Amino acid sequence: MTIDLTPVDPARHAEQVHRWLAEDRAVFWQMTRHRPPEVREYLEAVDADPRQDGWILAVDGAEQAYVETYDPAILIPAEHLAPRPGDLGMHLLIGPPQGDPVHGFTARVMQAVLRFCLGPVAEGGLGAQRVVVEPDARNTAILAKNAAAGFRVLGEIELGDKRAVLSVCTREDFAASPLGEGTDPHAHLAADVAATAHRHLLAKAIAEFSHERMLAPRHLGEGRYELELPGAASRYRFRARLLPLEHWLIEEASLTRHDGDRDLPLDVLEFVREAQDLLGLPDALASTYLEELASTFASTCAKLHAARAGNRPTSPQLVDADLQTVEAAMTEGHPGFLAGNGRIGYGLSDYRAYAPEEGRRTRLVWVAARRALSHLSLGEGLDEPAHRATALSPEEQDAFAGRLARRGLDPDDYHLLPLHPWQAEHRLPITFAADIARGDLVPLGPGGDEHQPQQSLRTFFNRTRPGAPYVKVALAIQNMGFLRGLSPRYMRDTPAINDWVAELVRGDAEFAARGFSVLRERSALGYTGDVYHRTREPNPHRKMLAALWRESPVPLLGPGEQAMTMAALLHRDHTGRSLVGELIRASGLDACTWVAAFLDAYLRPLVHALLAHEVVFMPHGENLILRLRDHRVVGAFLKDIGEEVAVVGRRPLPEVIGRIRALSTGAEKALSIQTDVFDGVLRHLCGILEADGLIRADAFWGLVAQTLDAYESDHPSLARGLAGDVDLRGQTFAHSCLNRLQLRNTLQMVDLGNQAESLLYAGEMPNPVARESAATRSEVSVPAAGR
Repeated sequence: MTIDLTPVDPARHAEQVHRWLAEDRAVFWQMTRHRPPEVREYLEAVDADPRQDGWILAVDGAEQAYVETYDPAILIPAEHLAPRPGDLGMHLLIGPPQGDPVHGFTARVMQAVLRFCLGPVAEGGLGAQRVVVEPDARNTAILAKNAAAGFRVLGEIELGDKRAVLSVCTREDFAASPLGEGTDPHAHLAADVAATAHRHLLAKAIAEFSHERMLAPRHLGEGRYELELPGAASRYRFRARLLPLEHWLIEEASLTRHDGDRDLPLDVLEFVREAQDLLGLPDALASTYLEELASTFASTCAKLHAARAGNRPTSPQLVDADLQTVEAAMTEGHPGFLAGNGRIGYGLSDYRAYAPEEGRRTRLVWVAARRALSHLSLGEGLDEPAHRATALSPEEQDAFAGRLARRGLDPDDYHLLPLHPWQAEHRLPITFAADIARGDLVPLGPGGDEHQPQQSLRTFFNRTRPGAPYVKVALAIQNMGFLRGLSPRYMRDTPAINDWVAELVRGDAEFAARGFSVLRERSALGYTGDVYHRTREPNPHRKMLAALWRESPVPLLGPGEQAMTMAALLHRDHTGRSLVGELIRASGLDACTWVAAFLDAYLRPLVHALLAHEVVFMPHGENLILRLRDHRVVGAFLKDIGEEVAVVGRRPLPEVIGRIRALSTGAEKALSIQTDVFDGVLRHLCGILEADGLIRADAFWGLVAQTLDAYESDHPSLARGLAGDVDLRGQTFAHSCLNRLQLRNTLQMVDLGNQAESLLYAGEMPNPVARESAATRSEVSVPAAGR
């Protein structure tokens, strides 16, 4: 059976459509008494209206049905159906059977019409995102067919002189329906995809747990290793190179698992179960950690499946991509943590809608919070009208003020607070039901601007208004050892902290020379009127209704500059190609020159902040946005200041930001570079460049040493810091371990109020830039072989 749809020709098709309308079965079209001229006029009106189209459906060349598509706003008031981009209304009139009745004929026609409406324009479809219908409630036959096609009933409404059943059908609804293609939402968990994901995560597990000295693979010679786990039947064999900072560069393809002479499938969850005692994973938290790991595994499978289908960009395609394309292309989560994509609380549909790697746009949901029970903090030079002008569009401001006024409420009595859509669905109407009932919180609905989730899950980039600030919101899901809330109390001082840091950076010539600046968090808003803020003990529920607004880097870019998350430098696509390698090739520079420029923009400013100002940050890949020109790093923006900055010395501080002081010893100060930069970022970058044959590991650390040498030469009085107690070039430093923290307590890795006391160490780590090593290191200014 071949089904085709072609545009209606009123002159040619009026007689045919009239015959179909005259049938008793067409009674709900309310045109059974129309004469042919009236039908022709009707079809001509549809044809002339740019908001409507008529189509003739032919089966094996015989005309069998009339289809009408239209803008739903023509018929359906906005209070019954909030318009969405890609909405398409549809009416269907099927003529009487020609010849003997064919079983399933109506279903086949309905199937073809939905494929036509929802199909891509490039493939001859209309490209709709959602089909809307409003059949008469008495038309039980069409209601049954709509249900079979996946339509979801929104409710019955009065529409003209009929009682209509308002229903919608998305592409996903249709695909999953009896008339759809029967798509499998779990296709990403196919055996071949899962096997690759297990291999990748297991290699990472062995590498990182061995790096943290929880595992001790036995060297068999010639780069071959074996790992036995006490009490476990299986053993693991692989090939690897051991680089500085005990970085295990494991050849994933070589990884095998054995029980005697029997080969076993690789399974990262089973591996953690087998190694539980070695890893120090408490029995009471084992299942929680395994669930975070299972979620990470599922995310890895989803990203790999999409990439193999051609739905994710490759590293060469990211070289010239914009900031948000690169942001959504990141796959690893965190280079050191194994269970880096936990997201406990998300279902599969939540993952599809809100996971950063999905790259989808969404609308934040807004709630009005009673002014007397909430607190808005503003940065220097910013007043409330200016804050609202950047946080909301004029249309959003007017709409929300109108909704409050229509309820008899004074808009001036409320602050406007954005929520993550998941938070608005799962927390607002349940956890804060009493607050809504009192009128202290007033749900206002989705905003108009489209936002894209960032790697940190709860931060959003505004895709509708270029230059609008990032928005960071609370999200009550468990991810990487924390519930991802946002504390109103903690954020009260955030704009003031950001202003202080920004002024420090702005007034320093060294930062300016490196192209280093910060993205200020200019506004913070939190609601504290709930019962959870009146309990005796602090609790996670106090961190569920808050938001902050951070500057966007886009308006701050210079001519010809490209913005890219620093996490991109550690990215490999599904074919194994590294993005940093592609950037180096595109720049036309040799690898050493390129890396030296990156270190000048990244490492040197962080060293200066520590030694000249006793200020430390959390400078991992997600917290920096690089500025590139001609594919070469020329500067960086540091972000997430308020929660992740500390003053580790006794320099004077304004009283309002006193909480950021964290007095430390010289060795602890040095760890802010040695652990967070050397071990947390540069170790992984070195491994990629070594594996790709771009720069040898010893040459890479030689470049790091040269960057430190250059800083000391330019600032000899600051070589050991203001207190003279910081030595970045000692022989060893304390080996701080991240996975040990998560394994010890996957619910809360560290006490955010006293992070230094929460850390776990595994002895001393040889320093790859120790002075003696640097003195004997060969020159590295020439390109390494293989670039």
